[in-house]
Amino acid sequence: MSNIKSTSRRGSKKPGRRIFSGREVGSASTNMTQDRMGDVVQNESVFYSKAENYWKEVAPTVDGMLGGYGKISNVDIDGSIKFLKNFLGQGQGKTSNGCALDCGAGIGRITKRLLLPLFNTVDLVDVTQEFLDKAKVYLGEESKRVENYFCCGLQDFTPQDGRYDVIWIQWVIGHLTDDHLVEFLRRCRGGLRPEGLIVIKDNVAYEGVIPDDVDSSVCRDLVLLKSLVARAGLEVVCEEQQMNFPDEIYQVHQLALR
Repeated sequence: MSNIKSTSRRGSKKPGRRIFSGREVGSASTNMTQDRMGDVVQNESVFYSKAENYWKEVAPTVDGMLGGYGKISNVDIDGSIKFLKNFLGQGQGKTSNGCALDCGAGIGRITKRLLLPLFNTVDLVDVTQEFLDKAKVYLGEESKRVENYFCCGLQDFTPQDGRYDVIWIQWVIGHLTDDHLVEFLRRCRGGLRPEGLIVIKDNVAYEGVIPDDVDSSVCRDLVLLKSLVARAGLEVVCEEQQMNFPDEIYQVHQLALR
């Protein structure tokens, strides 16, 4: 799945937002500061149920997974491959290619194009069963190297201890509250093998926290995101901005965590 944030949502159910001079421009209720994060999720059960209901209405296609931006898939995958290959290999400090976990996997776009070509086996986790069912078809013959399809929200998911070389978390952290994101990252730490790596790839706001009431998610700025990573006991070992996306998409950053 994806909660790509753009400044224009023509053709989708999500409201458009404008960016001017490096700042989001909108109503006072749209542009929120970090200390008002709690206002977005006063009722956690509603926050999560609204997101689940939203994704149940999304078509199980690449374009659906990318919020109508299927055209960026190749650029996205190319950037992810280049980023991830910096860490893979043999020897001290390198991450092996045994098993990867695709978080918020949707129909398996990232599994198919990024993870299966680089890892021996992959597990998928997503909150929408229809997407996971579609993934078994979408992945084709390569689905035989997928060992597990977990239907679960990340706020409730616990990776198996010491199973994964890489845990890939893309365009889904906005569906977790701050505390649940910290707790999930802590559980991911336990799911890593020696020299394992967690990668977050997501939109980041220019300042503060931007809520999206339609898909029930938030977009955080880098300062807040890095503070949550630190709370989880993880360190950002590499950070890179994804380039060559359409101008109307909020900036996307990749963070490698250990």
